[in-house]
Amino acid sequence: MVQFDEFQDKTVLVTGGAGCVGSNLTRRLGELEARVIILDNLSSAYEWNIPDSDNIEFVQGDIMDDAALKRVFKEKPDYVFHLAAHFANQNSVDNPEKDLMVNGIGILKVLQYAQLIGVERFVYSSSGCGVYGLDSRMPFEEHDISISLHTPYQVTKLLGELYTNYFHNLYDLPIVNARFFNVFGPGEVPGKYRNVIPNFFYWAMTNQPLPITGDGSETRDWTYVEDIVNGLLSMGIRKEAIGEAINLGSAQDHQVIEMANLVNELTGNQEGIAYMARRNWDAKTKLLSSIEKAQKLLDYQPQVSFKEGLKKTHNWFVDNWEDIQRSAEF
Repeated sequence: MVQFDEFQDKTVLVTGGAGCVGSNLTRRLGELEARVIILDNLSSAYEWNIPDSDNIEFVQGDIMDDAALKRVFKEKPDYVFHLAAHFANQNSVDNPEKDLMVNGIGILKVLQYAQLIGVERFVYSSSGCGVYGLDSRMPFEEHDISISLHTPYQVTKLLGELYTNYFHNLYDLPIVNARFFNVFGPGEVPGKYRNVIPNFFYWAMTNQPLPITGDGSETRDWTYVEDIVNGLLSMGIRKEAIGEAINLGSAQDHQVIEMANLVNELTGNQEGIAYMARRNWDAKTKLLSSIEKAQKLLDYQPQVSFKEGLKKTHNWFVDNWEDIQRSAEF
């Protein structure tokens, strides 16, 4: 098991550090005795979700704002984990211009500052659910990306990888592209544009039927956030990862109906399921990652099973229910 001692006493910038992946990554870096700087505009996250520690500093600001970027890069971070994004598919369909600005111009700005100060590693949160298409074979392997995409979010996540590759090829910036698959776990507050699992927990805990868009046989590669964090930390220290795109998934698929039934069981919700028409952009009925490359380059081994991850997520909802109820925006 990798210990990640390399982060001790290092300065780490986490953009989007108040979100689900960001807050869990930040907490872990704090435990590793790194000095952590969070840059987050709280557009889809909440300050109460940020870990409270003397070695974690929160800067409320936007990656589109040069003043905010100068403020955090003045600290000369050794590592940058770029998680800030305009999230996700439906949001990008509703707001395509904003999606392009944040996920396109935003990452370009962060890369420029990272290259200027010479960071040791730049890790970008791409999307395995985005860059692979209907013409990609499953399980999805890193070489089989698609340019036939269905939402602006998918387009701009791929654009982010093109920009990181450009900075690596021209400036030798040590980048890694992390392709996430259906991340879930503590730290993601439910809302209109959030993922299905936190929304299902919210609706189940407020005694509502869980809306399935489709027939429920659709599958997803849900990956618990602690496993994602372990993969990200390895990307920060493994030389073999530099310049690579690497899937971070569970390499297991589960049906949406299975997940919904488990959420109802955990919460005691008696309202069941409500079936709805599939959204016209939701063309991928099945998702499954290949993690062979991550296993080889990162020693990546998912540790938390799907059922155990759902239990941990439910416990987080129960423990933080007052804050979640106050913050959820639908």
